[in-house]
Amino acid sequence: MSIAKVFEIISSSKVSFDDAIKKGVARAADTMTDITSAWVKDQSVEISGGKIVEYRVVLKITFVLKPAPKAAASKTKAKATK
Repeated sequence: MSIAKVFEIISSSKVSFDDAIKKGVARAADTMTDITSAWVKDQSVEISGGKIVEYRVVLKITFVLKPAPKAAASKTKAKATK
């Protein structure tokens, strides 16, 4: 059985939405392992002087939780049975 966790990040780029997505996923991968998917929840742009100056995306990142180490799991079970 796998258990997954989803967290939300905001990423930006001065180039494009695609670049903001790539930067966000790359940054999340620096911190989290076992990332399995990402989806764009929202996107927006910052405008100055009538021109787009920044692209922003809100990403939902999914990663699979690793199983608990056996030693820690057995200690937890032992405490529960006392």
